[in-house]
Amino acid sequence: MQKNPVIPYALIAGIGILLVIVVSFVGLNQEEAIQEEENGEEQGEQQDDQSGDTEDSGEGETAANGEEVFQNNCASCHGQDLSGTSAPALDTVGSKYSQEEIEQIIADGFPDAGMPGGLIQGEDAEAVAQWLSEQQ
Repeated sequence: MQKNPVIPYALIAGIGILLVIVVSFVGLNQEEAIQEEENGEEQGEQQDDQSGDTEDSGEGETAANGEEVFQNNCASCHGQDLSGTSAPALDTVGSKYSQEEIEQIIADGFPDAGMPGGLIQGEDAEAVAQWLSEQQ
């Protein structure tokens, strides 16, 4: 007697469908847990922001933020240590330009050096300009 060759394939397909259903339910439970965790983190950040506003004027925070924004957006060309790689070094830029001039360069770019304008905008540009103006 010969066995039916379709039976093993049908069993494998049935097991596969069952596994997909189980994994889907497990994923839904994890999604809810992740959302709850994110909501808790957002509330904690809001509380930190509110308490940070009352404790100090934010000057140290802005300087650190300026450096962080620089590292994330500018360091690939100007170097992690401001020494310059494919763009000019900025380690003494504070002695050449004021904060306002640096903000203007960030906004308009510096075509002679190949820097496009508008890479950083708003408060981030102000923070980077302030931090760079302190680099003597």
